[in-house]
Amino acid sequence: MQKTPFGKETYLYWYEIMLLMRRFEEKAGQLYGQQKIRGFCHLYIGQEAVAAGTMTAIRDDDNIITAYRDHGLAIAKGIPAKECMAELYGKATGCTKGKGGSMHFFSKEKRFFGGHGIVGGQIGLGAGIAFADQYNNNDRVTICFFGDGAARQGILHETFNMAMLWSLPVVFICENNKYAMGTSVERTSKTLEIARLADAYDMPGDVVDGMKPEEVHVAIERAIKRAREKGGPTLLDINTYRYRGHSMSDPAKYRTKEEVEEYREKDPINVVLKTITDNGWATEDEIEQINEKVKMEVQEAVDFAEESPWPDESEVYKDIYVEDNYPYITD
Repeated sequence: MQKTPFGKETYLYWYEIMLLMRRFEEKAGQLYGQQKIRGFCHLYIGQEAVAAGTMTAIRDDDNIITAYRDHGLAIAKGIPAKECMAELYGKATGCTKGKGGSMHFFSKEKRFFGGHGIVGGQIGLGAGIAFADQYNNNDRVTICFFGDGAARQGILHETFNMAMLWSLPVVFICENNKYAMGTSVERTSKTLEIARLADAYDMPGDVVDGMKPEEVHVAIERAIKRAREKGGPTLLDINTYRYRGHSMSDPAKYRTKEEVEEYREKDPINVVLKTITDNGWATEDEIEQINEKVKMEVQEAVDFAEESPWPDESEVYKDIYVEDNYPYITD
């Protein structure tokens, strides 16, 4: 038996949610090749342990905001797979009514605030959401994800300074998959540990193994506790890896086959499954039932997207501005 501080239910959840993300993304890649999905499309394949470990560490009412590689995190946060697939298709039943596409998933109900196409743009927005919660005197925490490429943007430094100055309840997470598009971290910075960027602002910073949901959970749980107790922000440099290219148009020739295989050997889904089987937490039949359940959910998502209507032309100019009346604004 393999010793672990986490129990059967947690590992079974991790396995199922990571498998759902993986199968959804594999199907999305296939449908993109068939031109069912168009535009930009950035797959999350390989990074699933980051999302899985995050979800067991946060509360349902905590906020998540991320960049354009958002499908996996959106599904993990609870946006139904069928709404995510419909959004990829550009259908009216999508999570942003078919008007956002791959890069702009959103759900107010699930407190998932994007999906943002501007590199690093969500970093300032994440601090803004955290400020709103602080102002409203609740104890929600915002988890703000960005990539290693976005760590080179000026908005990161401005936001870190303000977040520390105001002790905002936000956890900044760099999903460090080693490449900003096709450019390695080594070619963009002398500081290879992105967590060290926090030092300039006296912000706690940690490096985390993002291929293990256990380590992701522990690191985020610690940072969440600090933020919820008014201890301010944390920067987590979570090392992960994407098996596919930056986007569907990227053949990823800048990486060696050996490098990719090295990470595939520690694939988080396989490692979690081994922990489950080593501890006797599920039989082969029970694992197969989970596999079949996930397969059916993805197929149902595709069927839902195929059968859903396109947005009506009347929707073109809607949702650009908030449609509301503000009584405190006078002529």
